[in-house]
Amino acid sequence: MAHVRTYNPRVRVGNWKEDVTLEEETLRNFILQKDRGELTVQKEGDLKQNILKPVSLSVSQDGFLHFGDTVMLVNSGGGEHEQRGSCVLSIIADSSNITSQSDTNSVPHLLGPLQVGGAHSMIPCVRNAFIITSVDGTSDGEVLRYEQSFALRTTAGFAGELSLASDHKTFLKCAKKSRLQELSLVEEFDFLCWWKVIYFDPQERLENEGYPVQVNSKVLISHCKTNQCLAALGNHILWTPFGKEYELSAHTFLDSYKAERDNNHWLFFMAHPANQNQSLMQLQQDSEITDEQRENQEDMQVKECS
Repeated sequence: MAHVRTYNPRVRVGNWKEDVTLEEETLRNFILQKDRGELTVQKEGDLKQNILKPVSLSVSQDGFLHFGDTVMLVNSGGGEHEQRGSCVLSIIADSSNITSQSDTNSVPHLLGPLQVGGAHSMIPCVRNAFIITSVDGTSDGEVLRYEQSFALRTTAGFAGELSLASDHKTFLKCAKKSRLQELSLVEEFDFLCWWKVIYFDPQERLENEGYPVQVNSKVLISHCKTNQCLAALGNHILWTPFGKEYELSAHTFLDSYKAERDNNHWLFFMAHPANQNQSLMQLQQDSEITDEQRENQEDMQVKECS
């Protein structure tokens, strides 16, 4: 039968000296970890405080996307094949992914590899802000064009300047829920981090190759190595420290017409000079209303001509 201590260490029974020493050592370790900020509750608090810190998105003066811009990548959702709301490409991290102050003299930051998910919050913050980075030597400020390679990098500081990467799925390396091609944020920058923007309409894709990418408009984001598009999966839910989020993967979903489905439709959201006080959802709703009005006008013109 196992020995169970029925008295506290102040009672001089059995190995009371060892019990007192053990409790004193435990208390000293606790105080030392508290002073260093290494307690789990402290790390969780620092994570939420730093990763949810507001970020100012870049302002588009000409309506185009440029290298060096800070943007949000938003999937507008859809209901044709699944009930999926809008989501934003976001970092998934916990306290174990933060550098310890005892390990480095620099400011604490996130360490890769990290997962990504489709968060529902549309507020720009460190968690969902990404920088358009050149991979071919193009200088910052130059316009990003369709079919031109680029990289998506997290912001400097706490986000750790990690790059969005992907690779062919294997039996051991794939998305957790869907088992499709995995996405991750890594520290090493290589060809696995290369992406390109593809024009939304397949029938006009060839004509728009090489033209500047417009902000706040639907596009496809294709992985250069695997030729799979960034996708949001509404049927696969991830439980994260920030709540329930959609799983993201690199997989091209095609409909019966061989056109990409709304899972692969993304928007580069930036601040607009005329709409800095508007929310992102209002901008999205305004763009959808404009598209509907344009379609109605075209239908009216067809009826008048007939």
